[in-house]
Amino acid sequence: MEELQIDFDKVNGLVPAVIQDALSQKVLMLGYMNEEALKQTQESGKVTFYSRTKQRLWTKGETSGNFLFVKEMAIDCDKDTLLIKVSPVGPVCHTGADTCFDEINTSKTGFIDKLRAIIKDRKNNPSDQSYTASLFAKGINKVAQKVGEEAVEIVIEAKDDNKDLFMGEAADLMYHYLVLLEAKGYELDEVMEVLIDRHQKK
Repeated sequence: MEELQIDFDKVNGLVPAVIQDALSQKVLMLGYMNEEALKQTQESGKVTFYSRTKQRLWTKGETSGNFLFVKEMAIDCDKDTLLIKVSPVGPVCHTGADTCFDEINTSKTGFIDKLRAIIKDRKNNPSDQSYTASLFAKGINKVAQKVGEEAVEIVIEAKDDNKDLFMGEAADLMYHYLVLLEAKGYELDEVMEVLIDRHQKK
């Protein structure tokens, strides 16, 4: 992982580490790290803190198995606080809650950002084995056509009462819609800005 220039001397050797779910963006917990804990975290890929009560390093999940696997790390502008985005295994809090702030997170919408990144990668690094890359290769008209086809199919399924078939078509439509945005060179955030602007004008 990229070396982080943390000013440990500024905060007496311990810096706060804010732990955030990489998918849901929820803040999971707050811990503290010294230089050794940071080094072990970077080397192992599992979040390791310095326990102020036990006066030792401890890897989150070392007894429960509920590890926090590092996805991204960043420091704040003052270089004395860490932000660590993770993929958690199981609940984070010892109480059984998803976060130490007593929240239970069931939202999967954060996966959309991951899917967008995958679609962008398929566009920039095409592979013969990739369906997504094959869509880009066929051009904008084919991508737009697929969105139209999936829209018709979800309308048809909406008239029936088969949840599995409807959800399958809904997933197909969303996926092809994201591919179309990427093919056009537009970001989903730009669509969100239009919706936000409309909402604020009401």
